[in-house]
Amino acid sequence: MSTNSRPGDPGTKSTATQAKETSAELAGQAKTAARNVAQDAASAASKQAESAKDAAADELSGVASALRTAAEDMRSGSPQERSFGQIAEGLADASDAMRNKDLGEMVQDVSAFARRNPLVFLGGAALIGFAATRFAKASSSGASARADTTPPLSGPAPTTSGTNAPGDVT
Repeated sequence: MSTNSRPGDPGTKSTATQAKETSAELAGQAKTAARNVAQDAASAASKQAESAKDAAADELSGVASALRTAAEDMRSGSPQERSFGQIAEGLADASDAMRNKDLGEMVQDVSAFARRNPLVFLGGAALIGFAATRFAKASSSGASARADTTPPLSGPAPTTSGTNAPGDVT
């Protein structure tokens, strides 16, 4: 008896059917792997965003503390003292809100604020953009200024007085 299968034999799978099943299995494995990679990337991005959110909240808290200190150093009851105190309280509240909310809630809050106050939102976004640009320019110009103050590696080029030394070719 031969072990070769014939196309009409029952219980044997054709090569095409086997290839389809294998490709379906491989496609399923690829989808699962892609889903796992996407979940890992989303998890890493979420952790990074939470870390950035916490750093921003800490920064706001530090600015609020500095403003409180500045307000305390001013004359009691002066308009500047009251203004700095109010700004410090607002920043402290924003810092606490930032710490206590997850990113989804924060995005919803910003979206709702932008819908209610589009001009204020756009003005604030432009102001933040200008400040970030100035900060970036100041940071880069500070680095280039430090690079410009480095001494040259070789001394100045010798100057000639117009006369040629013996053996010089002009």
